[in-house]
This record gives sequence, C-alpha cells and structure tokens, in this order.
Amino acid sequence: MRRDVIRKVLFYSTLAVVSALGVALAVVYAYQDRIIELFVSEANKHIKTKVEVGEISLSLFEKFPHVAVTLDQVNVHESLPESEESLARADKLYFTFSLLDVLRGAYSVKQFYMEQGEVYVKILPDGSANYEIIRTDSASTEESTFSFDLERIILKGVAVHYIDQQLKQSYEVDAHELEAALAISPETIDIEANGNTTIHTIKVGTGEYFKGKRVNLGTALRIDRALKVILLQPSLVQVEGADYEVGGTISYSGPTNLDLKLDGKNTSIQSLLSLLPQQMTASLSQYRSEGAIYFNGTVKGNASATETPQVTFSFGARNASFYHPEVKQRVEKINLTGSFTNGDKRAASTSTLELKNINGSLNGRSFKGNLRYSNFNNPYVAFDLQGMLDVGYVLGLAKLQQVKSGSGLADVRVAFAGNLNEFEARPGNATLNTSGDITLHNVSLALQELPLPLSNLNGNFMFKQNDVAVSDFKGKLGESDFVINGMFRNVMAYLLLDRQRLLVEADFKSDYLNFDQLLSEKLNTPEEARTGKEGSYRLVVSPNIAFDLSASINRLKFRRFRGKNIRGEVKLRNQVASTPNISFQAVGGEFAVRGTLDARTPEQIKVSTVAKLMNMNVDSLFFVFENFHQSFIEARHLRGQLTANIASDVFFDSQLSPKTDLLQAEIVATVRNGQLVNFAPMQKMSAFVKRAELANMHFAELHNSFWIQQRTIYIPEMDIRSNLSAAPVVSVSGQHTFDQYMDYRIKLPVFRKRREDKDARYGVVAEDRDAGNSMLFLTLKGNESDFKLAYDNERVREKIKTDLKEEGQELKDLLRGKKPQEEKEKKVELQEGEYFDF
Repeated sequence: MRRDVIRKVLFYSTLAVVSALGVALAVVYAYQDRIIELFVSEANKHIKTKVEVGEISLSLFEKFPHVAVTLDQVNVHESLPESEESLARADKLYFTFSLLDVLRGAYSVKQFYMEQGEVYVKILPDGSANYEIIRTDSASTEESTFSFDLERIILKGVAVHYIDQQLKQSYEVDAHELEAALAISPETIDIEANGNTTIHTIKVGTGEYFKGKRVNLGTALRIDRALKVILLQPSLVQVEGADYEVGGTISYSGPTNLDLKLDGKNTSIQSLLSLLPQQMTASLSQYRSEGAIYFNGTVKGNASATETPQVTFSFGARNASFYHPEVKQRVEKINLTGSFTNGDKRAASTSTLELKNINGSLNGRSFKGNLRYSNFNNPYVAFDLQGMLDVGYVLGLAKLQQVKSGSGLADVRVAFAGNLNEFEARPGNATLNTSGDITLHNVSLALQELPLPLSNLNGNFMFKQNDVAVSDFKGKLGESDFVINGMFRNVMAYLLLDRQRLLVEADFKSDYLNFDQLLSEKLNTPEEARTGKEGSYRLVVSPNIAFDLSASINRLKFRRFRGKNIRGEVKLRNQVASTPNISFQAVGGEFAVRGTLDARTPEQIKVSTVAKLMNMNVDSLFFVFENFHQSFIEARHLRGQLTANIASDVFFDSQLSPKTDLLQAEIVATVRNGQLVNFAPMQKMSAFVKRAELANMHFAELHNSFWIQQRTIYIPEMDIRSNLSAAPVVSVSGQHTFDQYMDYRIKLPVFRKRREDKDARYGVVAEDRDAGNSMLFLTLKGNESDFKLAYDNERVREKIKTDLKEEGQELKDLLRGKKPQEEKEKKVELQEGEYFDF
C-alpha cells in the first residue's frame, strides 16, 4: 500500500514539475519577442555608444531557474569621440530576471553574467576615459516595465586590460571566476566580491609588480555616494599562498585620496618579492622561503597625475630559511628587519629599501650584514658582509650561469657604497667606496666560459675604492701554477660595467706553465663556440685587459719546446703585448728577445721580434720546431752549436696557424763544430769526394746572413771549411722555398796543392783556399724527393770572362814591367746542359 502511495506522489510531483516547466516554456516562448523588445528599448536608454550583437535570444535553461536575455558575440564600442575601438567584447552576455516577472509583466534584471570576453579600459593623457557609456539622464520612470536593478555580477574567463596614460599605469588581469554581490540604495552601494584571478602584470611608472601571480579575493566595501568615499572593510587578498588583510578608505570627491593599511599573514619571500618592481627582484623570483616572515604597511595621500601617496612598509624574518627549489643548499636561521618607503617626495628618487641586522647560517657557517638601496631613479647602494663562506655552497644557492661549481672557503669582510649611475659615468674617479678584504682558502672553480679548471686558489684581496691589492695569490690553472703579488686596478668598474679595462700591475711567478693547455681551444672555449678541429689552439686577447708583469718562470712547455729560467718584463695595452727583455734557456743554449705581439686583428696576429740565440744545439732546435715542417733536412742530419741574431715579423691566425706568405726575417747565424750526417744531396757529389767522408761532413764554423720573404729563404754565398779531403772548402748560395723547391749553386775545388800544415779532423788547411786549385761549379735544383745536380754553365762562363779580363790586366802590367802572379787558378770547362747522373 505504501509503495503505491509513494509511486503516486512521485508521479504527480514529476507531472507537476514537468507541467510547470511546460507552462513556463510556453509563457517564455509566447512573450519572448516582447521581452527582447523591452530589453533593447531599456538598454538603449542607458547606453550611449554603439553596441554590436550577433544574436539576442531568451532562455529559461541557460541560467535556470532564472530567465535570461542572452546576447551572443557582443562588441561594445568605447565612448571616445570618433573612435571605432572596443570597450568590451564577449562571446556571451546574460541578463537574468525571475519567471514571476514574466507572469507579472514587469521585468527587473538582478544578475549580469559575462563569459569569455575582454574589457579594454583606458584613460588618455587629458583625463578623458573610454568607459563613459552610461547616460547620466537615463533613470527609469515609474511606468517602465523593464529595469536594471543589479544585485550580482559574475565574470568567467574575462581578461581586463587597463591603461592610464595620465598616471603611466597599466594592468593586465584575467578574471577566471569572479562574483560580486551588490546592494544599491540612493545613498550607498555595498559590494562583496569573491573569486580568483591571475595578474599578468601591474605596471606603475617603470616598475612592474605582481607579474604572473595568482590572486584570490575576498573583499567587502561600501561606496558612500554623497561623501564620495569608499570604505574598504578588512578584506583578504591571497598572493602566492600568503594572506594580506587590506582595509581603509578611498576618497574621490577631489583627487583620489588613499588611507589604506596592509597586514601580511603567512607571508613568504616570494610573496614579498611580488610586491616589489620586477627589475629589482627578477634574479630572486625563483627562490622560496620557510619560517616566520612578517609584513605590514600603509598607503596614505593623494593619487593623481601629479601626486603619489606615501607608501611605507615594514617587514622582517625570524629564524627563517631561504632556498632555490632546484638545489639542496639553503640559507638558514635568517633574522632581519627591513623597510621600504617612497620618501618625503613620494617618488622613485626618494624611495629606499633597507635590510638591517641580517644574520644567518650557510652550511653551518654564520654570516652577517646590512643592505641599503636608495633613489630608484639614480640608485645608491650600500652593503656590508662578514663571514667565512663555503664557496661551493654559496655558488649552489646563487645558481650563477657563469660558474658551474666550486669548493673551498672564502673569509669575507667587505663594505661597498656608491652611486651606480655616477660610477658608470665616471668609473675612473673615486665614486665608489669599497673597503675590507677577502681571503681564499683552497678554493676551486669550474667556469662556464673556461673548461680548464681553477684549483688550489689561495691569497688575500684587499679592496680600496676601485682597486684591489693582491697578496700572495696562488693557484693552478689546469697543470700550470702561478703566484701573483701586486695591484688590480679598476676592478670594480671591470666587474660591474661593460667595456671597462682591468689593469694588472704585478709580479708573476710560476714553477711550470703548460701552454699546450693554456692555448688549447678545447680547454679554453665553451663547446658551442669552438671553430677548430680537435687539438687546435686558440689565442684571443681581450681588449679590456691590460697588464704590466715582471715574470719569473722556472719551466715552460709548448708542444716539443721546453724552456727554463724564463725572466723578463711583459706589458699589454689595447691587445698589443710588448717586452723589452725576455731571456730563457732552451735547446742547450740561451735565448734573449724583445718585441711585440699585436692581436688587434684576431685572424692576423703579428709577432715582431729581435732575438739572440747563443750556443743552441742545432739538432735539438730542428727537433723542437718539428724540422720546420719539411723533410729535406731534418734533426738527424745536423750537429753543432748555433749562435744567431734574428729580426722577424711573423703572422698567425687566432688558432696559431702561421701565415707563411707574410713572414719576413733577417738572420745572421754562426754554426760551430758542425756536422752534416747522411745528407742526401751531399751523397750526389761522391764522384768528387769519398762517400764515407760525405756521410759525416764536419765543419769548424759556418757564418752567413739569411733573408726570408714571400715563402723563400735567400742564402748569400758562404764558404764551408770542412773535413772533405778532396774539397776542404765548399761554397754554397741559393734559394729554398717553403714548398721545398731548391735552387742552390755550389763551388768546390777539383784538386789542390799539398801543404805541410794539416789537421787531423779537417785535413789540409790552405792559406789561400782558391789559390792554385781548379774549381768545379755545380747547381742543385728540384724538390726534396726529386732534385738534379748539374754543371753550372752560367757561372763557368762568368768566371772565364772574369779571368780573361784579369789576364788582359796582367799582360798590361807585364808590358809596364810589373811582375806577374806566380800561380793562376785553372778552370774546368764543361759541356752545356750536362748533368751528373749517379
């Protein structure tokens, strides 16, 4: 029985609801044209700008249980004269009233919905606004059957763009879901608003606030129409998980006057940073905090095109921690007090941010300090810091792009104060006041721009204004070690400003320098910036670094070169390095040089030197310089001690590849106690000299001048006194190109007179090497692997011509009664074009 009763109740209830809905639909459908007509008529009374609507319809279900006038694809034009721009665009607008209104025939709109739209509000420099679209004389008469009595406004997915060109402010806000309840009377308007938004940016002057912040609102306010005052009840604004309670008054009877109080609850570093200009906090925006952070402030005064209210905030931390979410390092046990004010002029020029009595712990090591940042238009910064800092821990927390990692300790006791703009304008003057010192204890660094690691760094750096005195700064760069004592001048300008020069005046000492590493492109250039092949070198001289160094280096290595006891003075100015005196020991002898290295054109580095070589081993010299990149005469062919004076201009590209076509050099050289061992061209003269003697040709001394130009070595004629029994004196001259093409002229005697004066090593020593001997003139032409030894017909003809002149002169002398010479050199006449074929 009960089941039947329940079934009947449900049936009749459902039937009643369906019937009511059916009646409601019928009524709405029957009256929809009249309702829409009344809505349009009433709207036209209130709105004075053009409104474009795609479609107007009446719906019972879209905002059920209310009836909704629905406007699709709406475009409301702004109120500025002759403007065609939009004040608002929306996919949907809904104006709702009750179903009872339909039955009564009097319609009162209580709710307004705007969905998926954009609002563009702007105020021009002259103060005119684009949102004045409501008619001031549009009050509805008592006889009106359609009225707007809004009690609720709901925004969903609406972007608000606000630009005030007078105050130089702009806002970009997304209202995801925002609802406002209205209570309107002739004297007051009461508003309660709740919802969540995203503030993309709030720009005030040059500052940018709340960038990309999610904000939840819960606010209540009353607008007193007569007094023109907004009474803001304590309202809650949530930013980054922090709660801010805002209350006070806003008066708009004249210039807008603010008297607001702001208290922070559950605040954090990131929520506090969101309240400051982005240019001040961009580098800190990713950091997070834990612990007790407190905040409160006031905003008082007029806000207009010419006036700014006074802003004063106080904040602080008690036993808080500060960290980056991507790393484990933290600054712990932080305590500080801080304040911000825009000053007596209520402007950026009198604004000051101050942090006092900062103290905390980094990896168990305490530190303390203070910071003051004043005059945001022309910043003056002052800070001091004291503590023993763990370098690796600090770098991990700071996440500097330039430094990949580090370790060691730095004892920091520094203070800094100065006007940054004034310093930038006059960096050379005493515009900064720095003091204190930093002492490094076994610090190591891995830099992004320098793959070669810095390790075992120790030393003291004492700051005085713009300069730093360096005491016993030692460490290693790769395998190379260094010790520096001196002055680093203009350090602060070099670190803080662009294109500033650092000048180092110092003593430089090293036990070992490995230039294979120091000049390696792989070890000194980030991978993405490398241009050479594996194993290539790279020399880049910064235009912003200068130095005066007194250098003392015990050992130096570069490829096969090994130098020791290097001493000298080196200067660098404007990418030109120069030295008046460098000396060292290498290749079994001594080396002294003066000259310049000009790196102003990176791909044409010019090295101009005047050098003196003393008693160097020739075979070692050829080995060290890799046989000068030729295989004709190599280290295995030579013995002896070289003494030479060399003046040269040598050119390289930035990868230290020589530009041999530009090379120029003048060489005056002497080789003593020399040997030529198993030299192939000498073997070609076995027809004149014993092959055994040619295999190991000794000479006491060789002296000559050489010139190098256009990839060619020019060799003037020189006499080589050797141990060859058949040719104790050999004369050589000619040219040798860098492509290893040879063009030599050789002169040697075919026979000679015997002398009693002999030497066990060098054979008979002739008093006059040409006297009484017949001379053989030869040429050697070709490249290393294919050369010809032939008679030098041209020189023979020249010699015959010269001898005929001499004989004619002797005949004249004889006729004049002069005594003729006892002996006369005999010539060997050869057939033209005849070659030696062995």
